[in-house]
Amino acid sequence: MTNLLCRLFIRDYQDTANAAVREAYGKLAGAVGIVTNLLLFAVKITVGLLFHSIAIMADAVNNLSDSASSIITLVGFKLSGKPADAKHPYGHERIEYISGLLISFVVLILGFQLAQSSFEKILKPEGGESGAAVVLVLAASIGLKLWQGLFYRKMGRIIASPTLAAAASDSRNDVISTSVVLAGMVISWAFSVNLDGYLGLAVALFILVSGVKMVFDTANPLLGMAPQEELVEQIYEKIMSYPGVIGMHDLTVHNYGPSRCFASVHCEVPASQDILVSHDIIDNIERDFLAEMNIHLVIHLDPVVTGDERTDRLREQVGALLKGLSPELSVHDFRVVFGTTHSNLIFDVVAPFGFRMSDAALAQEIKDRVHALDPRLEAVPTIDHSYVPAPGGGKR
Repeated sequence: MTNLLCRLFIRDYQDTANAAVREAYGKLAGAVGIVTNLLLFAVKITVGLLFHSIAIMADAVNNLSDSASSIITLVGFKLSGKPADAKHPYGHERIEYISGLLISFVVLILGFQLAQSSFEKILKPEGGESGAAVVLVLAASIGLKLWQGLFYRKMGRIIASPTLAAAASDSRNDVISTSVVLAGMVISWAFSVNLDGYLGLAVALFILVSGVKMVFDTANPLLGMAPQEELVEQIYEKIMSYPGVIGMHDLTVHNYGPSRCFASVHCEVPASQDILVSHDIIDNIERDFLAEMNIHLVIHLDPVVTGDERTDRLREQVGALLKGLSPELSVHDFRVVFGTTHSNLIFDVVAPFGFRMSDAALAQEIKDRVHALDPRLEAVPTIDHSYVPAPGGGKR
């Protein structure tokens, strides 16, 4: 059914890298959510009024709020599809994260309301009429909500959408809550006990926990997350595959939406290589990344002295010194200014966040250890911190 809807309503539905196609997926998901949730609300509120069932009417109101969430989804995808402008040069795709966060808050509000209603039912149990029509409506609602959740989940995976992932979780919660309402009616009828309040409280706690998780899942991209290790691995392998690049460091990746990725990196090239040749290599890498991976990459060129015996030996000594201090430390941008009375070793040191020493203390420790190697050596370290996971699970 999902594939059929995509083929019918989304032009070029397989081209999910296209921003317009991605927006169309979001609009379709929002429209389907509005129609199905309004249908469930109309049927449940009618049955609830006819059979005087507070539980079913509460479930109907829950579906009405889901329609509001679907409207948020629809509007969110519409706004996130706006092109970049002078005030927002990186585009508007992060609005999708905001809409997902709003849905998460709606889920939390419903969880609190359900918990409050459940306490009231525990203190003052109320029973309503039941019958085949009620059971049929609830069973059909569970089936439709189950399909809706699977639909959201599949659509969300196709376009990697946190908003649709949040909507899928909300639909799953509705399946559970409606199932509990149905189970409570069956148990109450079979054993002449009223468990509505207790079962409702259990569902409310489940929804609240799920809502908190959804808040974190949708808020993290807004705060700024480290990129996935698989993406970092791809970037490293691709850049290092170009002849003339002998190293790279200081990679940063910024996400301004699911399809708006910007990155910067320092690429090391031999200092003996013609600067025009190196510049041409860097230009080619930047163009290839945009064309092949849709990443806006900016590269800083770092010329590195190679083949100089004294510099190479000192680089190895400093690298060993850092590994002796901690295996988590690494060095890059190493260069030496040789002098008659002393030589300056200038380099950057990458330390992980939360390292056991402060940056100032670490820099001083490195200076002292380098000076202990040879009093004529003066270290000038700059402490760096990695913003991405390095290949192999370490930090760089």
